[in-house]
Amino acid sequence: MTYALFDDAGKFLAGRVMSEADSSMQIELESGKRVKVKTANVLLRFEKPQPAELIASAQAKAAEIDLDLAWEFAPEGEFGFAEFAKDYFSAQAGLELQAAALFRLFEAPHYFRRAGKGQFKKAPEEIVKAALLAIERKAQQAAQIDTWAAELAAGSTPAPIRDQLYKILFKPDKNAPEYKAVVEAAKRSQRAPLDLLKEAGAINSPYQFHWQRFLFEQFPKGTGFPALQAPQIADELPLAAVQAFSIDDSQTTEIDDALSVTGLGSGEITFGVHIAAPGLAIQPDSPVDKVARERLSTVYMPGWKLTMLPDEVVQAYTLIEGRDCPAVSLYVRFDEATLEVKSTETRLERVPIAANLRHDQLDAVITEASLTGEAPADYAFAPELAFCFRLARHLKAAREVVRGKPENFNRPDYNFKLDGSGSEPAGSEKVIITERKRGAPLDLIVSEAMILANSTWGGLMGDVGVPGIYRSQASMAPGVKVRMGVRPAPHAGMGVAQYSWATSPLRRYVDLVNQWQIIACARHGRTAALVAPFKPKDATLFSVISAFDGAYSAYNGFQQAIERFWTLRWLEQNEVTELDASVMKDGLVRAETLPLVFRALGTEAMPRNARVRVRITGLDLLTLDLHANLLVRLDDPGAAPTEGADEPMDDQDEAPATGGLTLAIDLSDGDAAPPAPAADAG
Repeated sequence: MTYALFDDAGKFLAGRVMSEADSSMQIELESGKRVKVKTANVLLRFEKPQPAELIASAQAKAAEIDLDLAWEFAPEGEFGFAEFAKDYFSAQAGLELQAAALFRLFEAPHYFRRAGKGQFKKAPEEIVKAALLAIERKAQQAAQIDTWAAELAAGSTPAPIRDQLYKILFKPDKNAPEYKAVVEAAKRSQRAPLDLLKEAGAINSPYQFHWQRFLFEQFPKGTGFPALQAPQIADELPLAAVQAFSIDDSQTTEIDDALSVTGLGSGEITFGVHIAAPGLAIQPDSPVDKVARERLSTVYMPGWKLTMLPDEVVQAYTLIEGRDCPAVSLYVRFDEATLEVKSTETRLERVPIAANLRHDQLDAVITEASLTGEAPADYAFAPELAFCFRLARHLKAAREVVRGKPENFNRPDYNFKLDGSGSEPAGSEKVIITERKRGAPLDLIVSEAMILANSTWGGLMGDVGVPGIYRSQASMAPGVKVRMGVRPAPHAGMGVAQYSWATSPLRRYVDLVNQWQIIACARHGRTAALVAPFKPKDATLFSVISAFDGAYSAYNGFQQAIERFWTLRWLEQNEVTELDASVMKDGLVRAETLPLVFRALGTEAMPRNARVRVRITGLDLLTLDLHANLLVRLDDPGAAPTEGADEPMDDQDEAPATGGLTLAIDLSDGDAAPPAPAADAG
């Protein structure tokens, strides 16, 4: 009986020869499977021992071959494995030793290059040395991975893994030993990576985890500014004959906008919207512009903010009270009785800022009743604010006609205040969450004034052929999103013919870009397109839009996540175990008195807007998950649903944050600031 050992695509098999033709054989393997083998692939023919016995014996002998010695003994030029066996073992090297030589030569390509079926050639000495070094490094790395994995599984974090924690979790190099050690440790301990790292001490502060992750992803070079000086405005600007006032939160330092009202009682009122004018001093591609373009926006979070521009630059242009501040002003003249628009004008000027009003101090004082004359109005700028409120309601009503339905302010805003001595670790402060009704009079005044300015200036740029950065929405149909572009187009959600962002140039880069274009319009009118910094089809505008979209989305996502963190901390600090909520869909509910959306077991089949009480069964500050179960339904199951409840705000993110943390780690691998303003009102 004849047997044959053959090469099957780099794998050596042996079996009984059943038949043989000129160029092929049919061989039956030990498993009973029959295969057709080219004669050229047959390396040994033999009658005994049995194939399995030969392979097992040869593999054992192959392990005894010293590769360094074999390389020394091997002849120069090409040689066959049988020839090599006789040189290495003895001239009488039999079948088993020949097969052993074949196996050993084949598995050591760093020593011997394959030159054909059963043929080999010595690798050059320098190649052998380099290969051996690489093998040694790989072995050392494997040992290091094993050591780190053991330390992690035992509850301690090696320094290299701690240093690269966020890269490992969110932007890993899957060939890096630090990453492989975490994967290996998670597999060994049968724990999720986050749990493993938390127990090993790599993550000891959920707040720092969220903060450092954000910095790693968005500010890898740090949050510091280079040394910059605010450029001076070269123009001699005229002084406006107004007394302007701003309306902001007490923590606001980037005061972008102020208002003025003149002509009360005359039959024609001039309403002024005055916007801080860094664009009169900062030039495109200047050092300050490069910093602003890199950051693109101010980042807000409870208790802190990262400004788009250094504070010394901001303070040079912010509309602080008691100063005559450079501004880009929009003046709109209204018929006092009908509020019909008579004319609009844009001016570059210095505006006296008489006061910085703070709505968190005045919301309880400046009420709808006091603004409409139903209650005393004992505060500064009472007549002007009363007109502003009347105008804001008129403008809002006009927009709602275009929208086709009213705007619903059925969910409140929330303010976060962190109370601490400053000595406690970040994230452990006492958090105070207060509710602020959307559409409060001062909010309405500011938002409608900004919408008026952004819409009017968007129309101005379009009229004179100057490109700008616009926001548009084709319709209010479900799924139709707000888009950014360089041409004016209707914004269905806002109810305006066009809409640009131009009223926050100290904290949003697109507003600064638009301000440069508006300044050109104010100075040059119909010829502005010839001198504006950005020309039609300018690729820079498109790159700004792309970069801003990504950064603004990331910043808003972080703000939502960190506010969710502080909301969960509030629950924890106040030992809250039950919440009232309204049902959304698919088991999601929205807390009635907190900015919190979460899943509650037992609500999956309930209709939208049903009111429920849920019991909190657990929360995780790291993953930002809240677990809850239905306790009881609070409303009448037979009652009609509340119309419009839980309707998302126009041009807002409709997908509420519900916790959950997505990692880039793959265990299957074998190897101090106010809340951000409304999306478009600023």
